[in-house]
Amino acid sequence: MTSLGMLQLVSPALPVGAFSYSEGLEWLIQKGKISNESNMFDWLEAELLRGQLRLEAAAQTPIRQALENWDKSKSSDDKKIVYEWNDWLLALRDASEIRMQQRQMGQSLIQLLDDLGHPLPDRGKNLTWPVAWAWGGLAWRLSKLEVIEGYLYSWVSNQLSAAVRLIPLGPTKAQYLQCNLFPLITKQAKLLLEKDPHQIWTGDVGATFAQLSHSELYSRLFRS
Repeated sequence: MTSLGMLQLVSPALPVGAFSYSEGLEWLIQKGKISNESNMFDWLEAELLRGQLRLEAAAQTPIRQALENWDKSKSSDDKKIVYEWNDWLLALRDASEIRMQQRQMGQSLIQLLDDLGHPLPDRGKNLTWPVAWAWGGLAWRLSKLEVIEGYLYSWVSNQLSAAVRLIPLGPTKAQYLQCNLFPLITKQAKLLLEKDPHQIWTGDVGATFAQLSHSELYSRLFRS
């Protein structure tokens, strides 16, 4: 049975501002590259199979271990390892808007966890979204697999939330797409659980281009 902590972490009510980002999806839809349910499914499937998302999901396990070591030792050496992961993942993002998103959402989640009684060892807030997610998983004692499944599921859910407002895609169709992606999310989570993130390739040039181009739109609903 899925833990209640997992439900809280993936909840759309989590106050981290995820609803304000499309991660380039808005640009793709305005340019006509995604226009219907079928296009949207293909896009989500491609990102789950080849996107940057996979690398961040695979990094959850080593980041969790680094955070756990730091929490126990409170040492500067263990803290340095956590921030090396943090900076490495952020550096892999090409678009400045995505980097700002990662920082803002990460800091918001760290602040929330602090308010709920789970502060970082140094009471800091300056961590990006993937590292903050790992801290949430550790704080709420989720399994390693749950943390990775939740990371993938949450990203798909946020993309579909944006698509409902942009294509437009009805909420029922959005739920249909999410359900159809359950097997792939589960399969990828199990695969990424055993993967070294430094050895994972990505092939999401289209996503990167969309994220870089989003700021050039004449009008837009989303911050990125």
